[in-house]
Amino acid sequence: MELSLIVRYLVPKGVWLKRTILLFAFIFLDYLVTIIFCKTPYAEGNLLARSFMQTYGIVMGLTIFDLLLGIPIYGILCIDSYLIKYTEQHSTKAELAVDLALGWLIAGGHFNGAASWLWNAPHLMRQTLGFMIYLAIAFPSLYSPPRLSFLKSVLAPFRQKNMEA
Repeated sequence: MELSLIVRYLVPKGVWLKRTILLFAFIFLDYLVTIIFCKTPYAEGNLLARSFMQTYGIVMGLTIFDLLLGIPIYGILCIDSYLIKYTEQHSTKAELAVDLALGWLIAGGHFNGAASWLWNAPHLMRQTLGFMIYLAIAFPSLYSPPRLSFLKSVLAPFRQKNMEA
């Protein structure tokens, strides 16, 4: 197989590339803030990251940890962008489910980790804020208004209940 074909499949296509960049921006934020504020490995709350930091040093250990954590995420996003084909309506629903799941787990979790160095708030509050920031950036940049038109039919029963009350 040609090298250009291999490289082609290593970069997600379409909105999946934007989604990948956005998710990895949250991972990089956590990485950068931790590198800046972590003076000893014992200050790190993630036990696995802490063990890498104790073994390889703070910067190298955190770098190895984040690379090992990021490779499967990147692989999933590449596979989704090339191998999974949906109709437009199912594609939007699948991408929305992916955004909700990865937004909470990846963006929210890494924002929680980054904010924990700067803001003494409950974990759930920091993670929810990271999730909301992710969605606030993802929805306008990844979804055009016609793609989200199916939400009107989903939300219609709730609107009718509010109008009756």
